[in-house]
Amino acid sequence: MSKIIGIDYGLVRTGIAITDSARIVASPLQTVPTKELSAFLEKLFLKEKIEVVVIGEARYLNGEQSEITVAQQKFADGLKKKYPLLLIERINEAFTSQEAARSLITMGMKKSDRQNKSNLDMVSAALILRYYLDKI
Repeated sequence: MSKIIGIDYGLVRTGIAITDSARIVASPLQTVPTKELSAFLEKLFLKEKIEVVVIGEARYLNGEQSEITVAQQKFADGLKKKYPLLLIERINEAFTSQEAARSLITMGMKKSDRQNKSNLDMVSAALILRYYLDKI
C-alpha cells in the first residue's frame, strides 16, 4: 500500500511526516529548509510510493487566511501541477505547534532540544498527518 506524507509548510523551514505502509502510524520524518523542499520531495517520491500529500492550512481563528496561508496554497498548487497524479489534501493546522510542544515535553525531550524549531516542525507535520488519518 502507498504512504501518505504530511507537510507543515513554513516560509523558512518545512516539517515532513510520513505514514507506514498500512497508513496507521504518522511519524516525524525530517525538517528541511523550504528553499530545498522541492528537491527533497522529488527524492522522497522516487524512494517511497506516495499517493497523498496533506498540507497544513494556517488560518486565523475567525477563519480568515493569513499570509502563510497564501504561500501554502501556492505551494500546494505548484505540487499539483508538477505531480498531477498526487492527491493533495489541505487540513486545518490550528494549534498544532502548541500540541507539538506539549508532545515534546511528554516524550521527555530536553529543553534545549524542544527549543530547536526543527523538532517542533516535524512533530507538527506528524500531527497534521494524524488529524488527516483520523478524518478518513
